[in-house]
Amino acid sequence: MSSAIRHFPLDTVIHHHAHDFHQIVIGLHGQAEFEIEGLGGAISALSGCIVPANHMHYYAGTGDNHQLVIDLPHDALSLTGHHHELARLFDAPRFFDLDASLARYLDFVLQELRLLSAQGALSDLQQDRLAATLLGSLHARLSGDGSPTGRPLDLTALDRYIDRHLGGQLRVADLAAQACLSEAHFTARFRAQTGLSPWRYVMRRRLETARRMIHESHLPLSEIAALTGFTNQSALSRAFRRDYGHPPSQLRRAPRRHLASGIPTA
Repeated sequence: MSSAIRHFPLDTVIHHHAHDFHQIVIGLHGQAEFEIEGLGGAISALSGCIVPANHMHYYAGTGDNHQLVIDLPHDALSLTGHHHELARLFDAPRFFDLDASLARYLDFVLQELRLLSAQGALSDLQQDRLAATLLGSLHARLSGDGSPTGRPLDLTALDRYIDRHLGGQLRVADLAAQACLSEAHFTARFRAQTGLSPWRYVMRRRLETARRMIHESHLPLSEIAALTGFTNQSALSRAFRRDYGHPPSQLRRAPRRHLASGIPTA
């Protein structure tokens, strides 16, 4: 499968799925809501989101909307060979804004798509080339400066903020604002200090809290899922299986001493 670049409106009815290829969605006009494995946010013109492969995501357009969507398989030319570093973009879901230079490149991409489609000559190679330039520019802007400096982040304060908002949508931009840093610098500093991406850290805290609530309460799993920021019980079960190797229901079926107390890693 090669890269595929398309643009179309999103249905205003909420849909959800996961797929075995990476995806980038950029707003052209109007607005759309996304929730990607518990990370929520809105995209509008010149903003977008990164959806890593095999991540369940819920999405819906709002009114008159139009989005550019780029599908990227693991073996796409834009993610392999001398472009292999660009695959790091998909380490975790995130939201981003386009600066003026990327906005101009987006206009160029749209013009190329219109021109080549009209000529009936939009090849897989041309789409891969357009995608590679966009990915390279995004990677340069979102990866930080590679050498995080400054005083350590106050993880205790961040944990308090995360816990207060655990049942809602938590964006990396919200955490960065708590640290008074840009999203890119916060992400680089956070990974250097904790060894985890902010998204993975939040997911670990959601799971640890859900695990504790299952042990200490008789609340239904569906309610625990909602209180810890999972879209539904199925999303909680999928995360448990991925990180602990068993469903959350097993915590109530089996004696505690038989359960591993594993902690998710990056």
